[in-house]
Amino acid sequence: MSEELTMKDMEAEINASMVKYQEGDMVKGIIAGIENYVVYVDIGSYMQGIILPDQLSDDPAFSMMDDLKIGEEISAIVDREDDGSGNIILSLKKATEIKAWEMLKEGKEEKTVYQVKVSQSVRGGVIAYLNGVRGFIPVSRLSIKRITDEEKDSYVGKIIDVIIADADSDKRNLVLSAREPEEEKARKEHDRKIAGVSVGMVTKGVIETIMPYGCFVNIGEGLSGLVHISQISHRHLKTPSEEVKVGDEVDVKVTDVKEGKISLSMKALVDVMEKTEPEDEAETEYTSDEAASTSMASLLSGIILD
Repeated sequence: MSEELTMKDMEAEINASMVKYQEGDMVKGIIAGIENYVVYVDIGSYMQGIILPDQLSDDPAFSMMDDLKIGEEISAIVDREDDGSGNIILSLKKATEIKAWEMLKEGKEEKTVYQVKVSQSVRGGVIAYLNGVRGFIPVSRLSIKRITDEEKDSYVGKIIDVIIADADSDKRNLVLSAREPEEEKARKEHDRKIAGVSVGMVTKGVIETIMPYGCFVNIGEGLSGLVHISQISHRHLKTPSEEVKVGDEVDVKVTDVKEGKISLSMKALVDVMEKTEPEDEAETEYTSDEAASTSMASLLSGIILD
């Protein structure tokens, strides 16, 4: 029984070795050797597969010695059959590209964040490779802030987070964007800072913008809050400029924190001061009256009326 199975296995191996491969077929094989910049692949056929240097990768960061290991299984596309040597010419980069585009399309749908290294600066943006595919990052998608040409050039060599904005395998067009990951980081950082702001907190700030409906006050840590025109002063204001100007340092009280927005009041602090002063006076007067009343009672206590 065992011998019968062995014979069947041998027959299967012989049949597999006789398979004829056509251009464009995807094959799997084991790296058998690397010599003189040529990769030799055992594809289980009577013919040996070879990968020439120009069919390894388009990614400039690819290294034959670092990225390929003898004994490793790889997938490759049949590029052509070399009748002269009897070897099958394979393309690793074509196979990598096919699998890469499948992953890229999936990553675009899932809005996956990738880390890429910017390899060069070109007109209108920069180039970065993702899964071995050349991707273009337009200058408008490099950051949430406006980037100049000089700043664009400084990105070369940097590792940045990106998402896939467009992945069209037919047009071989891959567009990446660093703007969305940067926006998400800024949003999380803003939320972290907002979490440290509580209603009732009193702080100093600087008037940074004046609008018809109020003024925005920078309270530090990159946070700003709105002082509505009705919360600037006790007196009626036609415009905030009647009371404040850009650059003024003011004391403000946090009156509300909602949906990432901070509401502030200058008037509330004036209210506190005004309420505090009368209370002090009332307490003084009350103490004085109490003292006078007690003194009069003491005097009357010594008088006996018939």
